[in-house]
Amino acid sequence: MKLRIVIVFIFSLFIVLFACQKDDDREGDLTSYPYNPEKYNLDLPKHFPEMYIPADNPLTRSGIALGRMLFYDPILSADSTMSCGSCHIQEFNFTDGKAFSTGIDGIKGRRSSMSLINIGFVQSGMFWDGRVKTLEEQALLPVEDPVELHNTWENVISKLKKHPQYPVRFRAAFGIKNTTEITKELAAKAIAQFQRILISKDSRYDKIQDGKDFFTDIELIGQGLYFDDDPDLPDMECGHCHNTPMATSDDYFNNGLDFSATFYDFKDYGRGEVTLSPVDNGKFKAPTLRNIRYSAPYMHDGRFQTIDEVFDHYGGGVKNAPNRDRNLQNQPISPFYRKALLAFIDTFEDTTFLHNPEFKNPFE
Repeated sequence: MKLRIVIVFIFSLFIVLFACQKDDDREGDLTSYPYNPEKYNLDLPKHFPEMYIPADNPLTRSGIALGRMLFYDPILSADSTMSCGSCHIQEFNFTDGKAFSTGIDGIKGRRSSMSLINIGFVQSGMFWDGRVKTLEEQALLPVEDPVELHNTWENVISKLKKHPQYPVRFRAAFGIKNTTEITKELAAKAIAQFQRILISKDSRYDKIQDGKDFFTDIELIGQGLYFDDDPDLPDMECGHCHNTPMATSDDYFNNGLDFSATFYDFKDYGRGEVTLSPVDNGKFKAPTLRNIRYSAPYMHDGRFQTIDEVFDHYGGGVKNAPNRDRNLQNQPISPFYRKALLAFIDTFEDTTFLHNPEFKNPFE
């Protein structure tokens, strides 16, 4: 008799718990909201490469809109004070204008915040050291980085599920049927979609390539210096690391910033931390020169405040290291050649990118 009572009690408790669970599921039901994703088409110039878009994360307007909100929402940080956009500011070419970014706990990072301009075309890895391969992977890291947003994805997802807008937006972007389906992977996919549309394609260089403009005489001299393709001009070797049309070769180099007698004397191993190959120690990704005037300070550690300081480095400040790039010759740059080089580099400037309303903070 007692056993029967116990069994009945357990069965009744199971029914109650199951009913509560069903009620919770119904409370999180999103199927009454529409899911009609509209494809977002990239309008790229003919001289641009194709952008690789993962098959499981196609660009949609609803996905990009969700990613834009998440990118700028401080809800991603532990104390709701910082967002991705805190260290990637549109007016600064999606950098933050600092040598070292500071996280929510007031701790400075050890490298400068990289520009996100044309980040969707990067194929050799993200960050200065290429530690992850895709934007989807990259978007996962800052949230749980103790120096950056210092949060947990479990906490973030819990807040997103309870938010008055995000569940419906996840439904519109990815077709989820219930708030329980909101995951960090979907959040990262949305952020990656937004980052892929951060495209600069309206510089004078792009217009010239499309036959809508022409180089000036001094820009042509700068082009010859930059690409080493004029026998009457000295070779400045810029194009090896900053090739066109992206103004970067999307590769890693030791550009002679620090003296190192061996592969093991670098303060920051850079790419070598990822590959674990000593020959990669002290190598860092060559950033794009597009809108470079807005990306100061320069280098992975922000050691140079001005472009003139960068020219000083390449014109006589390059230091020896066993893996220093062989194209760096400490070639002196005369005032006129500096002017010509800068004139050509300035053709990569695209101020429409800096003010594009599609990229702006939606909360402002």
